[in-house]
Amino acid sequence: MSTALETIANHVAHAAEFVPRRFFSNGHLQTILGNFLPRTNSLPPAETVLVEVSPALAGQMASRVRCDCHWQPAEVRASRPTAIIVHGLEGSSNSQYVVGNANKLWNAGGNVIRMNMRNCGGTEALSPTLYHSGLSNDVGAVMRHFIAEHRLESIALIGYSMGGNLVLKLAGDLGSSAPRELRSVIGISPAIDLGPSADALHAPQNRLYEMKFLRALLARYRRKVALFPRAYDPARADGVGSIRDFDEQITAFYSGFTGADDYYFRAASARVLDRISVPTLIVNAADDPFVRLLPQSREKIAANPMITFIESRSGGHCAFLARPDKTNGYDGYWAEHTLLRFLLNEAEG
Repeated sequence: MSTALETIANHVAHAAEFVPRRFFSNGHLQTILGNFLPRTNSLPPAETVLVEVSPALAGQMASRVRCDCHWQPAEVRASRPTAIIVHGLEGSSNSQYVVGNANKLWNAGGNVIRMNMRNCGGTEALSPTLYHSGLSNDVGAVMRHFIAEHRLESIALIGYSMGGNLVLKLAGDLGSSAPRELRSVIGISPAIDLGPSADALHAPQNRLYEMKFLRALLARYRRKVALFPRAYDPARADGVGSIRDFDEQITAFYSGFTGADDYYFRAASARVLDRISVPTLIVNAADDPFVRLLPQSREKIAANPMITFIESRSGGHCAFLARPDKTNGYDGYWAEHTLLRFLLNEAEG
Protein backbone atom coordinates (compact mmCIF):
# COMPACT_ATOMS: atom_id res chain seq x y z
CA MET A 1 0.00 0.00 0.00
CA SER A 2 2.85 2.40 0.76
CA THR A 3 4.08 2.41 -2.83
CA ALA A 4 0.59 3.18 -4.07
CA LEU A 5 0.22 5.97 -1.54
CA GLU A 6 3.56 7.47 -2.55
CA THR A 7 2.52 7.42 -6.21
CA ILE A 8 -0.79 9.10 -5.41
CA ALA A 9 0.97 11.67 -3.23
CA ASN A 10 3.28 12.57 -6.11
CA HIS A 11 0.32 13.05 -8.42
CA VAL A 12 -1.46 15.22 -5.88
CA ALA A 13 1.60 17.36 -5.27
CA HIS A 14 1.78 18.01 -9.00
CA ALA A 15 -1.83 19.22 -8.87
CA ALA A 16 -1.51 21.26 -5.68
CA GLU A 17 -2.50 24.53 -7.37
CA PHE A 18 -5.30 24.36 -9.90
CA VAL A 19 -4.43 25.56 -13.39
CA PRO A 20 -7.21 24.86 -15.92
CA ARG A 21 -6.63 22.78 -19.00
CA ARG A 22 -5.57 24.84 -21.98
CA PHE A 23 -8.51 26.43 -23.82
CA PHE A 24 -10.89 25.31 -21.05
CA SER A 25 -10.65 28.06 -18.46
CA ASN A 26 -14.33 29.00 -18.92
CA GLY A 27 -16.65 27.58 -16.25
CA HIS A 28 -19.23 26.36 -18.76
CA LEU A 29 -16.62 24.57 -20.86
CA GLN A 30 -15.13 22.97 -17.77
CA THR A 31 -18.57 21.82 -16.61
CA ILE A 32 -19.63 20.35 -19.95
CA LEU A 33 -16.31 18.67 -20.71
CA GLY A 34 -16.09 17.27 -17.18
CA ASN A 35 -19.53 15.73 -17.57
CA PHE A 36 -18.78 13.90 -20.81
CA LEU A 37 -15.14 12.87 -20.63
CA PRO A 38 -15.00 9.08 -20.05
CA ARG A 39 -12.81 7.67 -17.28
CA THR A 40 -10.57 4.65 -17.29
CA ASN A 41 -12.20 2.09 -15.05
CA SER A 42 -10.12 -0.77 -13.67
CA LEU A 43 -12.27 -1.49 -10.62
CA PRO A 44 -12.95 -5.14 -9.79
CA PRO A 45 -16.57 -6.31 -9.98
CA ALA A 46 -18.68 -4.66 -7.32
CA GLU A 47 -20.46 -6.38 -4.47
CA THR A 48 -23.99 -4.99 -4.50
CA VAL A 49 -25.42 -4.37 -1.04
CA LEU A 50 -28.94 -3.08 -0.35
CA VAL A 51 -28.99 -1.00 2.82
CA GLU A 52 -32.20 -0.11 4.64
CA VAL A 53 -32.16 3.63 5.29
CA SER A 54 -35.73 4.11 6.52
CA PRO A 55 -37.97 1.49 8.17
CA ALA A 56 -41.45 0.55 7.07
CA LEU A 57 -43.98 2.98 8.54
CA ALA A 58 -47.79 3.22 8.42
CA GLY A 59 -48.14 0.40 5.95
CA GLN A 60 -45.36 1.69 3.67
CA MET A 61 -42.47 -0.54 2.65
CA ALA A 62 -39.01 0.24 3.99
CA SER A 63 -36.67 2.38 1.88
CA ARG A 64 -33.42 0.83 0.72
CA VAL A 65 -30.50 2.17 -1.28
CA ARG A 66 -28.06 0.26 -3.46
CA CYS A 67 -24.36 0.46 -2.67
CA ASP A 68 -21.75 -0.85 -5.10
CA CYS A 69 -18.80 -1.93 -2.96
CA HIS A 70 -15.18 -2.75 -3.71
CA TRP A 71 -13.35 -4.36 -0.81
CA GLN A 72 -9.69 -4.88 -0.13
CA PRO A 73 -8.75 -8.40 1.12
CA ALA A 74 -10.54 -9.44 4.31
CA GLU A 75 -7.37 -9.58 6.40
CA VAL A 76 -6.64 -5.87 5.87
CA ARG A 77 -10.08 -4.50 5.04
CA ALA A 78 -10.96 -3.03 8.42
CA SER A 79 -7.71 -1.06 8.74
CA ARG A 80 -7.78 0.43 5.25
CA PRO A 81 -9.43 3.82 4.61
CA THR A 82 -12.96 3.49 3.25
CA ALA A 83 -14.69 6.13 1.14
CA ILE A 84 -18.45 6.40 0.76
CA ILE A 85 -18.95 8.38 -2.45
CA VAL A 86 -22.28 10.16 -3.00
CA HIS A 87 -23.27 11.45 -6.44
CA GLY A 88 -25.12 14.61 -7.40
CA LEU A 89 -28.63 15.42 -8.67
CA GLU A 90 -29.83 12.78 -11.14
CA GLY A 91 -26.48 11.01 -11.00
CA SER A 92 -25.70 7.48 -9.82
CA SER A 93 -22.90 5.25 -8.65
CA ASN A 94 -21.80 5.16 -12.30
CA SER A 95 -21.36 8.92 -12.66
CA GLN A 96 -17.96 9.72 -14.17
CA TYR A 97 -16.61 11.55 -11.12
CA VAL A 98 -17.71 8.67 -8.87
CA VAL A 99 -15.87 6.18 -11.06
CA GLY A 100 -12.79 8.43 -11.24
CA ASN A 101 -12.56 8.84 -7.49
CA ALA A 102 -13.31 5.17 -6.86
CA ASN A 103 -10.43 4.07 -9.08
CA LYS A 104 -7.95 6.40 -7.39
CA LEU A 105 -8.85 5.30 -3.89
CA TRP A 106 -8.90 1.63 -4.88
CA ASN A 107 -5.46 1.92 -6.47
CA ALA A 108 -4.22 3.56 -3.25
CA GLY A 109 -5.32 0.49 -1.29
CA GLY A 110 -8.63 1.70 0.09
CA ASN A 111 -12.16 0.33 0.18
CA VAL A 112 -14.80 2.02 -1.94
CA ILE A 113 -18.56 2.25 -1.44
CA ARG A 114 -20.35 3.88 -4.37
CA MET A 115 -23.70 4.87 -2.90
CA ASN A 116 -26.84 5.49 -4.93
CA MET A 117 -29.33 7.89 -3.40
CA ARG A 118 -32.91 6.68 -3.08
CA ASN A 119 -34.41 5.90 -6.51
CA CYS A 120 -31.12 6.50 -8.34
CA GLY A 121 -29.23 4.00 -10.44
CA GLY A 122 -32.44 2.24 -11.45
CA THR A 123 -33.65 1.65 -7.88
CA GLU A 124 -37.04 3.40 -7.93
CA ALA A 125 -38.77 0.21 -6.77
CA LEU A 126 -36.65 0.02 -3.58
CA SER A 127 -38.31 3.00 -1.91
CA PRO A 128 -41.87 4.33 -1.75
CA THR A 129 -40.54 7.87 -1.33
CA LEU A 130 -38.83 10.42 -3.53
CA TYR A 131 -35.27 11.54 -2.93
CA HIS A 132 -34.20 15.05 -2.02
CA SER A 133 -31.34 17.17 -0.70
CA GLY A 134 -32.31 16.79 2.95
CA LEU A 135 -31.91 13.00 3.24
CA SER A 136 -28.53 13.19 4.94
CA ASN A 137 -29.63 10.47 7.37
CA ASP A 138 -29.49 8.03 4.45
CA VAL A 139 -25.75 8.59 4.24
CA GLY A 140 -25.54 8.13 8.00
CA ALA A 141 -27.43 4.83 7.79
CA VAL A 142 -25.07 3.56 5.10
CA MET A 143 -22.04 4.61 7.13
CA ARG A 144 -23.30 2.89 10.29
CA HIS A 145 -24.22 -0.26 8.38
CA PHE A 146 -20.76 -0.79 6.95
CA ILE A 147 -18.92 0.19 10.13
CA ALA A 148 -20.87 -2.53 11.94
CA GLU A 149 -20.68 -5.07 9.11
CA HIS A 150 -16.92 -4.85 8.49
CA ARG A 151 -15.60 -3.21 11.67
CA LEU A 152 -14.19 -0.40 9.55
CA GLU A 153 -11.78 1.89 11.38
CA SER A 154 -11.53 4.85 8.99
CA ILE A 155 -14.42 6.32 6.99
CA ALA A 156 -14.44 9.29 4.63
CA LEU A 157 -17.60 10.75 3.15
CA ILE A 158 -17.23 12.26 -0.32
CA GLY A 159 -20.10 14.13 -1.96
CA TYR A 160 -20.39 15.98 -5.24
CA SER A 161 -22.90 18.82 -5.73
CA MET A 162 -26.17 17.61 -4.14
CA GLY A 163 -24.20 14.77 -2.58
CA GLY A 164 -21.84 17.36 -1.17
CA ASN A 165 -24.73 19.05 0.59
CA LEU A 166 -25.80 15.68 2.00
CA VAL A 167 -22.42 14.78 3.52
CA LEU A 168 -21.88 18.29 4.92
CA LYS A 169 -25.38 18.34 6.40
CA LEU A 170 -24.80 14.95 8.00
CA ALA A 171 -21.52 16.16 9.51
CA GLY A 172 -23.24 19.27 10.85
CA ASP A 173 -26.21 17.34 12.20
CA LEU A 174 -23.87 14.91 13.98
CA GLY A 175 -21.73 17.71 15.40
CA SER A 176 -19.57 16.49 18.26
CA SER A 177 -21.41 13.15 18.35
CA ALA A 178 -19.90 11.98 15.03
CA PRO A 179 -18.58 8.40 15.33
CA ARG A 180 -14.84 8.07 15.92
CA GLU A 181 -14.56 6.08 12.68
CA LEU A 182 -15.57 9.14 10.63
CA ARG A 183 -12.19 10.69 9.83
CA SER A 184 -13.05 13.17 7.06
CA VAL A 185 -15.87 14.75 5.07
CA ILE A 186 -15.35 16.17 1.59
CA GLY A 187 -17.68 18.26 -0.57
CA ILE A 188 -16.82 19.07 -4.19
CA SER A 189 -18.92 21.89 -5.67
CA PRO A 190 -21.43 21.29 -2.86
CA ALA A 191 -24.90 22.85 -3.17
CA ILE A 192 -24.66 24.38 0.32
CA ASP A 193 -27.20 27.16 -0.28
CA LEU A 194 -30.00 25.31 -2.04
CA GLY A 195 -32.43 28.13 -2.81
CA PRO A 196 -30.00 30.53 -4.49
CA SER A 197 -28.45 27.65 -6.43
CA ALA A 198 -31.83 26.41 -7.67
CA ASP A 199 -32.74 29.94 -8.75
CA ALA A 200 -29.38 30.37 -10.50
CA LEU A 201 -30.21 27.31 -12.60
CA HIS A 202 -33.17 29.24 -14.01
CA ALA A 203 -30.99 32.08 -15.30
CA PRO A 204 -30.95 32.25 -19.13
CA GLN A 205 -27.29 31.21 -19.39
CA ASN A 206 -27.99 28.12 -17.29
CA ARG A 207 -31.26 26.93 -18.79
CA LEU A 208 -29.43 24.13 -20.65
CA TYR A 209 -28.40 22.61 -17.33
CA GLU A 210 -31.80 23.18 -15.77
CA MET A 211 -33.66 21.50 -18.61
CA LYS A 212 -31.32 18.51 -18.51
CA PHE A 213 -31.96 18.06 -14.79
CA LEU A 214 -35.68 18.73 -15.15
CA ARG A 215 -36.23 16.21 -17.93
CA ALA A 216 -34.52 13.55 -15.83
CA LEU A 217 -36.45 14.47 -12.67
CA LEU A 218 -39.80 14.40 -14.46
CA ALA A 219 -38.99 11.06 -16.11
CA ARG A 220 -38.08 9.62 -12.72
CA TYR A 221 -41.28 11.00 -11.20
CA ARG A 222 -43.34 9.33 -13.92
CA ARG A 223 -41.60 6.04 -13.14
CA LYS A 224 -42.54 6.49 -9.47
CA VAL A 225 -46.15 7.19 -10.48
CA ALA A 226 -46.19 3.94 -12.46
CA LEU A 227 -44.70 1.96 -9.56
CA PHE A 228 -46.77 3.56 -6.80
CA PRO A 229 -49.97 4.85 -8.47
CA ARG A 230 -51.83 5.26 -5.17
CA ALA A 231 -49.07 7.45 -3.71
CA TYR A 232 -48.36 9.86 -6.56
CA ASP A 233 -50.55 12.04 -8.74
CA PRO A 234 -49.27 12.40 -12.32
CA ALA A 235 -51.06 15.76 -12.63
CA ARG A 236 -48.66 17.36 -10.15
CA ALA A 237 -46.05 17.38 -12.92
CA ASP A 238 -48.26 19.52 -15.15
CA GLY A 239 -46.84 22.95 -15.84
CA VAL A 240 -43.48 22.26 -14.17
CA GLY A 241 -40.99 24.46 -16.01
CA SER A 242 -38.14 24.93 -13.54
CA ILE A 243 -36.35 23.18 -10.70
CA ARG A 244 -38.12 25.48 -8.25
CA ASP A 245 -41.48 24.48 -9.79
CA PHE A 246 -40.57 20.80 -9.39
CA ASP A 247 -39.56 21.30 -5.79
CA GLU A 248 -42.69 23.34 -5.04
CA GLN A 249 -45.20 21.01 -6.68
CA ILE A 250 -43.56 17.61 -6.13
CA THR A 251 -40.55 17.45 -3.80
CA ALA A 252 -41.97 19.62 -1.01
CA PHE A 253 -45.51 18.27 -1.37
CA TYR A 254 -44.50 14.61 -0.99
CA SER A 255 -41.60 15.06 1.43
CA GLY A 256 -43.17 16.91 4.34
CA PHE A 257 -42.19 20.49 3.53
CA THR A 258 -44.63 23.39 3.28
CA GLY A 259 -43.15 24.55 -0.03
CA ALA A 260 -39.92 25.00 -1.95
CA ASP A 261 -38.59 27.75 0.34
CA ASP A 262 -39.18 25.62 3.43
CA TYR A 263 -37.46 22.69 1.71
CA TYR A 264 -34.47 24.76 0.63
CA PHE A 265 -34.04 26.16 4.13
CA ARG A 266 -34.43 22.95 6.10
CA ALA A 267 -32.45 20.73 3.72
CA ALA A 268 -29.46 23.06 3.28
CA SER A 269 -26.16 22.23 4.95
CA ALA A 270 -25.67 26.02 5.24
CA ARG A 271 -27.65 25.91 8.51
CA VAL A 272 -25.22 23.55 10.25
CA LEU A 273 -21.77 24.37 8.86
CA ASP A 274 -20.77 25.88 12.20
CA ARG A 275 -21.45 22.57 13.97
CA ILE A 276 -19.12 20.42 11.86
CA SER A 277 -16.50 18.88 14.14
CA VAL A 278 -14.83 16.41 11.72
CA PRO A 279 -11.94 17.43 9.44
CA THR A 280 -13.73 18.69 6.35
CA LEU A 281 -12.65 19.80 2.89
CA ILE A 282 -14.85 22.00 0.69
CA VAL A 283 -13.73 22.66 -2.88
CA ASN A 284 -15.53 25.33 -4.88
CA ALA A 285 -14.93 27.16 -8.16
CA ALA A 286 -15.65 30.88 -8.35
CA ASP A 287 -16.95 30.38 -11.89
CA ASP A 288 -19.34 27.54 -11.05
CA PRO A 289 -22.27 28.27 -13.39
CA PHE A 290 -25.04 27.68 -10.86
CA VAL A 291 -23.90 26.75 -7.35
CA ARG A 292 -24.08 29.87 -5.20
CA LEU A 293 -22.38 30.33 -1.83
CA LEU A 294 -23.88 33.12 0.24
CA PRO A 295 -21.77 35.49 2.39
CA GLN A 296 -23.31 34.06 5.56
CA SER A 297 -22.20 30.56 4.59
CA ARG A 298 -18.72 31.79 3.76
CA GLU A 299 -18.53 33.36 7.21
CA LYS A 300 -19.50 30.08 8.89
CA ILE A 301 -16.92 28.21 6.84
CA ALA A 302 -14.18 30.70 7.67
CA ALA A 303 -15.03 30.60 11.38
CA ASN A 304 -14.92 26.80 11.67
CA PRO A 305 -11.33 25.56 12.17
CA MET A 306 -12.35 22.03 11.16
CA ILE A 307 -13.13 23.15 7.60
CA THR A 308 -10.50 23.57 4.90
CA PHE A 309 -11.94 25.71 2.10
CA ILE A 310 -10.36 25.81 -1.35
CA GLU A 311 -11.85 28.12 -3.97
CA SER A 312 -10.24 28.29 -7.38
CA ARG A 313 -10.91 31.07 -9.87
CA SER A 314 -12.01 28.53 -12.48
CA GLY A 315 -13.04 24.90 -12.53
CA GLY A 316 -16.75 24.98 -13.34
CA HIS A 317 -19.16 22.62 -11.61
CA CYS A 318 -17.65 19.33 -10.41
CA ALA A 319 -15.01 19.51 -13.15
CA PHE A 320 -11.64 21.08 -12.21
CA LEU A 321 -9.91 19.81 -15.34
CA ALA A 322 -6.19 20.57 -15.26
CA ARG A 323 -3.60 19.79 -17.89
CA PRO A 324 -2.60 16.09 -17.79
CA ASP A 325 1.07 15.14 -17.54
CA LYS A 326 1.80 11.79 -19.17
CA THR A 327 5.38 11.77 -17.91
CA ASN A 328 4.26 10.97 -14.39
CA GLY A 329 0.79 9.56 -15.00
CA TYR A 330 -1.11 12.62 -13.78
CA ASP A 331 -4.53 12.54 -15.46
CA GLY A 332 -5.49 16.16 -14.80
CA TYR A 333 -8.48 15.49 -12.55
CA TRP A 334 -7.35 18.01 -9.98
CA ALA A 335 -10.23 17.76 -7.50
CA GLU A 336 -9.94 13.98 -7.33
CA HIS A 337 -6.24 14.13 -6.48
CA THR A 338 -6.73 16.99 -4.05
CA LEU A 339 -9.49 15.25 -2.11
CA LEU A 340 -7.56 11.98 -2.07
CA ARG A 341 -4.57 13.68 -0.49
CA PHE A 342 -6.84 15.17 2.19
CA LEU A 343 -8.58 11.84 2.78
CA LEU A 344 -5.34 9.88 3.15
CA ASN A 345 -3.79 12.48 5.43
CA GLU A 346 -6.78 12.36 7.76
CA ALA A 347 -7.01 8.56 7.59
CA GLU A 348 -3.40 8.23 8.71
CA GLY A 349 -3.81 10.92 11.36
